[in-house]
Amino acid sequence: TTCAYPTRTTQSHTNPIHNNNNTKRTDQRPMVFSGIVQEMGTVVALEQRDNIKIWSEGGTKIAATGTVLVVQMEKGLQDAYEGCSIAINGVCLTVTEFDKKTAAFGLAPETLRRSNLGMLKKGDPVNVEPSLKAGDRNSGHYVQGHVNCTGQILKKTQDGDSLRIRIGNVKKDLMPCIVEKGYIAVDGTSLTITGVNSTECWFEFMLISHTQSAVIIPLKKIGDHVNIEVDIMAKYSNEQVKALEDTIQSLKKGALITFGVSAVAAATGLIYYFMRPSPASRKN
Repeated sequence: TTCAYPTRTTQSHTNPIHNNNNTKRTDQRPMVFSGIVQEMGTVVALEQRDNIKIWSEGGTKIAATGTVLVVQMEKGLQDAYEGCSIAINGVCLTVTEFDKKTAAFGLAPETLRRSNLGMLKKGDPVNVEPSLKAGDRNSGHYVQGHVNCTGQILKKTQDGDSLRIRIGNVKKDLMPCIVEKGYIAVDGTSLTITGVNSTECWFEFMLISHTQSAVIIPLKKIGDHVNIEVDIMAKYSNEQVKALEDTIQSLKKGALITFGVSAVAAATGLIYYFMRPSPASRKN
């Protein structure tokens, strides 16, 4: 059985979205990423716009204020179309408009709360990865582009020709999903975890020389924020374990209650047995 992704009709990236022409192609894309950054783009603008169209409860299209990120890129625009997915610093974003050099994305309040995108400034470099096509090689790991939280760079240490980086201030409840030699995505880069301290909420990874020149992490300073997405398998496994633990605790409480009721019933039965009138007294 094959998993069929919907076929989308797309415009060539060589034409702005407002230019209605007959240059179209079909493309099949699942909304998933590999964590293999394709290029470093540049922030053109991060701005508030008050003319964004939304649908009100009554079905009338009205204008609202929202945050828009505009990024200059090249590889990310190949086969791009309005509504396609591109990961910026590991955050899965929807292209709302694009031209030959840039793409614009609407940033939801949830995105701004969870990620470092709201901290970007004009001229900042960002990691760019377009979503994988069906059948593409996945040289990293299964990355959703659903950032869990941000962490901060605590330490950068040279180790031979590699760079060892420690990320701290990670959410405590995410630490069970971060294990040595497991996968993690940091600013959208697929990485192998080399060390973990669950008590102090930090983890480490290493960047080989090639990766150091291909992603934005080495350009960041101590204290800078990075986006963190833990491995999806670890997320689901952790949730299942927590659900199992809750079930066990509920069963334990239920068993104690059942035992308590049974004990009371047994005690009541014994009291009745010893307190009941004797056969001789009943005859009198």
